[in-house]
Amino acid sequence: MPQALTPPPRDKRQLPSLRYRLSVSRWRPALFIAYASSAAFTTYFCMYALRKPYTVAGYEALGQVGSLDFKTALILAQIMGYMLAKLIGIKVVSEMLPGRRAIAITGMVLSGQAALVLFALTPQPWNIAWLFVNGLSLGMVWGLVISFLEGRQTSEMLGAILSSTFIVASGLVRTVGKWLMLRFEVSELWMPAATGGLFMPLLLLSIYLLSQVPAPSAADQRARQQREPMNHQKRMRFLTANGPGIGLLMFSFLLFTGLRDFRDNFSAELWTALGYGAEPGIFAYAGIRIAFIVLAVLGCMMFIRNNTVALMTNHGFIVLGALLMMASTYLFQAAGLDSKLWMVLLGAGLYIAYIPYNCFLFDRMVAALGITANVAFLITLADSAGYVGSVGILLYRSFAQADLSGLNFFIYLVYWTAGLGLALASLSALYFALKLRRRSCPYANTPMKKSP
Repeated sequence: MPQALTPPPRDKRQLPSLRYRLSVSRWRPALFIAYASSAAFTTYFCMYALRKPYTVAGYEALGQVGSLDFKTALILAQIMGYMLAKLIGIKVVSEMLPGRRAIAITGMVLSGQAALVLFALTPQPWNIAWLFVNGLSLGMVWGLVISFLEGRQTSEMLGAILSSTFIVASGLVRTVGKWLMLRFEVSELWMPAATGGLFMPLLLLSIYLLSQVPAPSAADQRARQQREPMNHQKRMRFLTANGPGIGLLMFSFLLFTGLRDFRDNFSAELWTALGYGAEPGIFAYAGIRIAFIVLAVLGCMMFIRNNTVALMTNHGFIVLGALLMMASTYLFQAAGLDSKLWMVLLGAGLYIAYIPYNCFLFDRMVAALGITANVAFLITLADSAGYVGSVGILLYRSFAQADLSGLNFFIYLVYWTAGLGLALASLSALYFALKLRRRSCPYANTPMKKSP
């Protein structure tokens, strides 16, 4: 009897997966940059809709929680959860296998949205605990998203576009939250969950699209070093070899993160003090202009091929940002600089100094030192230190400087942060310049010659 006919083997080239199509299209850098940056940007942008909308509300009618007003207690609870997530993420994010990142991000954002719903349903002041859960849920998302983009020749451009979410998303999701309260009379307690719900479908779609980004190519690995998960031994070996420089960067980032969070969390109060409290679009107005300046300045980093030069240039941008913060604030106080222009220039300086820590700086450091590692570990480590600064500044403001107006406290904070951050970044640049020049690092950037 004739044998039953069997179908021929399936040719995978006939129905290639999205990941495969992106991989073979890497000879078209513009297409890859557009896809990868859009997926990463949209993922983190939508995550902000779960994290920041509540800060646009005042919560004045809900009274005090001990010696703190209700909004300050909410901010402190969320930051504490975020900080704990960063500490946990030092291990979790650095050891996360690539295939599990998208699933982990999905679980985190669903947990963060559930916490906002429970925040609205739980009586005060017990609902404050759900903002802690919200921060704990979302604290590792950045490290996992940046893991899809690191170690590529285009990492600076990808990182610059992704980092603009810090600037644009915060203002826009606040605008949406304010719109929901004014247009649909959504209560202050339900507004955060309602805002998050609006963005959730797009967030889940963008996570899937991000998961299809292909791994760095062989050319990327030659230019920027191979990136692999880091266990405890690898993490400690890296920190032991580069401790002083890493410590200087962690402390400076602590200051910049504290200032950024204070400005971000109390931007509604700052704009009100400057006379723009009745304009809900002021957040988007400033955010878009700041993002344009920052992208124009930092986007040029991708054209620097030499990793050592790029590492030093990153330090230079941090110094430049600190100088812009101090100069614009001085002109605002002494020369009557327009308050809207001051907030834009100040924000641009802050983010020019802040953003390199979140992508460019550590990516180039790993490449310059020649170590097989991953940037997500260093970014998460920096973030854990940064949110210690956020908590410290918030507590100092609440208990030691409670009688000082928010605007005056913010101005003093700008000067101290910019001055100390400038000094610490300069010392870090000197440390790494000497280290790389002397080739004393065990992970030398130049390969050793083979013995005859």
